[in-house]
Amino acid sequence: MHNITTKILLGDSREILKEIDNNSIDLIVTSPPYADRRKNTYGGISTKEYVEWFLPVSEQLLRVLKPTGTFILNIKEKAENGERNTYVLELILALRKQGWLWTEEFIWHKKNSYPGKWPNRFRDSWERVLQFNKTRNFNMYQEAVMVPVGDWANNRLKNLSKTDKIRDNSKSGSGFGKNISNWLKRSMVYPSNVLQFATVCNNQNHSAAFPKELPEWFIKLFTKVNDFVLDPFLGSGTTSEVAQRMGRNSIGIDIIPEYVEMAKKKIAQKSYPYLTITESLYEKI
Repeated sequence: MHNITTKILLGDSREILKEIDNNSIDLIVTSPPYADRRKNTYGGISTKEYVEWFLPVSEQLLRVLKPTGTFILNIKEKAENGERNTYVLELILALRKQGWLWTEEFIWHKKNSYPGKWPNRFRDSWERVLQFNKTRNFNMYQEAVMVPVGDWANNRLKNLSKTDKIRDNSKSGSGFGKNISNWLKRSMVYPSNVLQFATVCNNQNHSAAFPKELPEWFIKLFTKVNDFVLDPFLGSGTTSEVAQRMGRNSIGIDIIPEYVEMAKKKIAQKSYPYLTITESLYEKI
């Protein structure tokens, strides 16, 4: 593994991203401020202005991402006046017009969401994690996120029908039609697109930090050691911290000085090998 560089940069992503080389980033994973949230720190962009506010950022992300790279966007609309707001759906459509391919949608199921009671509504325990790409030929290392098949496989195998046991391989490559008994004999299988991670509780330093498991899962899936990971809304530094631990270079950007200092201190305290932290995009390593 080569020397791993972690760049923590203070400033507006719309400006700093312009200084990053074309086609240089392997993975973008981020959770921007949601509409009408975090007004005391990020200003609380309104739902009506959100798409217009975000598109200059995503325009730069499209430029810096490699053709084989992936953009992961964690975002969630809120309920307002008795119905769900549509700004996330509008953003998806706008990103497609901008040139992005909306290739997948993951669901982050929050295993420890707060209980409560709301009029005409159940508790909100999931968020969208949207996958966008520049091309259909993107890097994806599915074996890196395989999961144990579990004890249920033996019981399921006993109940297979004759049809399941003799099915031909699917001509479409979808997986349907394959001999199910062969899959259930494996010790590891591919996961679904529902991710179950607990939320970060009692974080006094940042109001909306996502769990380390979230960027870690996508870094495993879409990058290899020494690849470059970018988070244009770094917050408390979770993405950069995880990328560094996993042997990936990273660039993190945030407009709040306190968060930038928090991120730098958090990473500097770790005893990671090959660690170099720089505050400048151009500093020689």
